[in-house]
Amino acid sequence: MSTPHHQGQALIPRPPLTTAALRAAVAQIAPAHLMQFVEHLDQATEQAARQSTVAPLHGFLAQWGEFVAIHRYPAKAARLRDLEQQVATATDRQAVTAAIAEIRQITDAARRDTVGE
Repeated sequence: MSTPHHQGQALIPRPPLTTAALRAAVAQIAPAHLMQFVEHLDQATEQAARQSTVAPLHGFLAQWGEFVAIHRYPAKAARLRDLEQQVATATDRQAVTAAIAEIRQITDAARRDTVGE
C-alpha cells in the first residue's frame, strides 16, 4: 500500500518549526486541537525548566510539526484517521499490519516534510 506524497493541495504552506508558527498553523487547520497544543507546550516548557534541558521542547516541536505536516492536507489527515480506526477495530492480524505500515508511511513522510526534505 503506497500513498502519494501529497494528497491534494496543502491548506497552508509548511510553517517553520517555531512555537508561534505552529500555533498559528494549528489554529488555522485544526482549531479543535489548539487547546491540546497549548497544554502540551506548557508541559514541555515546565519539564524543560525542571530538567535544565531543551529536549522536551525539541520533542514538542517535532510532534506538532508532524501533526501540521499531516493536517495541512485534509485527505491525508482523513486517511490517517481511517487507518487508526481500522487498527482499533480490526480482528485480522494481516489487516492491522497493513494499516500500521501505511500509518508509518504517512508519519515518516510528515517527519521528512517538517524539515523540508
